[in-house]
Amino acid sequence: MCGITGIVAGSDGQSVETERLRMMCRSLRHRGPDDEGVYVRGRVGLAMRRLAVIDVAGGRQPVANEAGTVHAVFNGEIYNHQSLRRELARRGHRFASGSDSEVIAHLYEEHGVDFADRLEGMFAIALWDDARRRLVLSRDRVGIKPLYYAPYGRGLVFGSEIKAILAAGVKTTLDVQALSSYLSLMYIPGPRSIYAEIRKLEPGTTLVWHDDTYDIRRYWDLAAVGQRDDVSPAEARRLVRATLLDSVEQQLQADVPLGFFLSAGMDSSSVVAAARRIHPDGVLKTFTVGFADRTYDERSLAALVARRLRTDHVELVVEPRAEDVTDRILPSFDEPFADPSAVPSYYLCELARAHVTVAVSGDGGDELFAGYLTYQADKLARHYRHLPRDLVARLPPAMLRRLPASDARMSFGFKARRFVDNALEDPGRSHYLWRVVFREAHKAELLEPDIVAELTDSYETHESHYRNGMSFDPLTRFQYTDFNVYLAEDVLAKVDRLSMAHSLEVRVPLLATSMIEFAFSLPGGLKMPGYRPKQLLRQAMVDILPAEITRMRKKGFNAPLSRWLRQVFRPLVGEYLSRETLRRQGYFRFDRVDEIVRSHLNGTAEHSREIWTLLMFSLWAEQEKVYR
Repeated sequence: MCGITGIVAGSDGQSVETERLRMMCRSLRHRGPDDEGVYVRGRVGLAMRRLAVIDVAGGRQPVANEAGTVHAVFNGEIYNHQSLRRELARRGHRFASGSDSEVIAHLYEEHGVDFADRLEGMFAIALWDDARRRLVLSRDRVGIKPLYYAPYGRGLVFGSEIKAILAAGVKTTLDVQALSSYLSLMYIPGPRSIYAEIRKLEPGTTLVWHDDTYDIRRYWDLAAVGQRDDVSPAEARRLVRATLLDSVEQQLQADVPLGFFLSAGMDSSSVVAAARRIHPDGVLKTFTVGFADRTYDERSLAALVARRLRTDHVELVVEPRAEDVTDRILPSFDEPFADPSAVPSYYLCELARAHVTVAVSGDGGDELFAGYLTYQADKLARHYRHLPRDLVARLPPAMLRRLPASDARMSFGFKARRFVDNALEDPGRSHYLWRVVFREAHKAELLEPDIVAELTDSYETHESHYRNGMSFDPLTRFQYTDFNVYLAEDVLAKVDRLSMAHSLEVRVPLLATSMIEFAFSLPGGLKMPGYRPKQLLRQAMVDILPAEITRMRKKGFNAPLSRWLRQVFRPLVGEYLSRETLRRQGYFRFDRVDEIVRSHLNGTAEHSREIWTLLMFSLWAEQEKVYR
């Protein structure tokens, strides 16, 4: 696991300054505290920081082919590197180490820019082909590992995080459309970043730069997976379990201590259960965080799984500190990010890193096996749309006005209001709106008028994926959209940045290519029969997990944000959403922000997500001095 960065100067540029490249590299030291590697040749420079996991002694980077004409830096893990190594050795390639990174340069020699399609793992790769004078950037299929890039004159600059590109001296301006998407979603969907000049290389794509221009090509798209109708429920359960066991076994390779994140959910519990089947008598370390607020706390259920699976279990009660948010959590993202689960995730990674170098996570199960409650809402909305319009326009809103505000976890009132607000939209937009914080009309009231005038509908990113997934059945089409947007840009981005903030590698075996393609080949009715989310995975694991887990309703990794905003984070709200601060920044209208804040703090409304989204942007803008 590493951080990578680099520069290629175009025909208008000069030779790369080694010290500038090292400065970019040093900005990523948290991603790789063990080693640094630099390659500079004329107008190209590659650099990396290494977290040593496989072949600790011999896995230094940059790596090269025998002739020294191809050099590469790489962030991630290649799980099929041993089989690729054997294949390449048969073709005459010679290797100097046992590291997975060395395979990359030789694989490129054999297959050119199509090499990434043969890799199984999580990766962001930068490769310089000296003979052809071209730079190749490639990112894994799912987006587990990040990669940003920006024009650099006629050349290109890239990095695992935005901070490396800023260290190169790239001048930036705020992308107001990215800000609009952030206000809707709490994160910024690719390919945009908060800066107009910096872009994310999207998952499953390769960028090729040559002669002052570049193009981006897609080497993998889940939409190409055909759906099957020949798999019985019993066979689907068997194959899910077998595929899970294979992917977990493959991802347990490590030459350093390894452990597991364990919540009370199906996904992480299933991964730990698979590891126990693979190592019946081995020591498995598991890590859980919880809350003093019992309505959000799941430590007792996680401990139940740990006892059943005989793990060495460690748990922590999260007591957040405002200075951790301002000084450590938000700066890890380099741009506004407001998923509140980032707070407990930060402490979970900190806990795990005190014991291990690699952690294994259950992320991805909700997208693959239809675990989100929104999928139930999507199905229910199909029936709701057939009710008389005059009835649904009058009766449900009148009933909802009688419900009091609630801090409870995913309260009935919250879900009911969201359903009534969204269910009558067309299916794709309705699915998008389940997670939206600020709708377009709300942003028009919240933002300064000159910003509103520049904006287009933030649904456009989701809409493009929804259209692209039209070959799937309705449920799988929604899963496809979430897979490409929410999973890649929120869930995986959160885990990568917060784990790397602690120099911890996190692996996600549910997102092995074999598991992804099998899950998406199945009809939606197998994954969620009726209104029972994640039923296929529950049935596949029913005999090796406690019944309390396989029968438990979906809860998600939520935090008691509403109470935190009234207590530990209230000083932040008072300072960063004040009239003076918002006027200085020039983005939001104080009167509208103040209305939202006051109604939440006095208990007449529940606006925790709205306030947190505004607060995280204001904190970021103040730290980066990004004013209009």
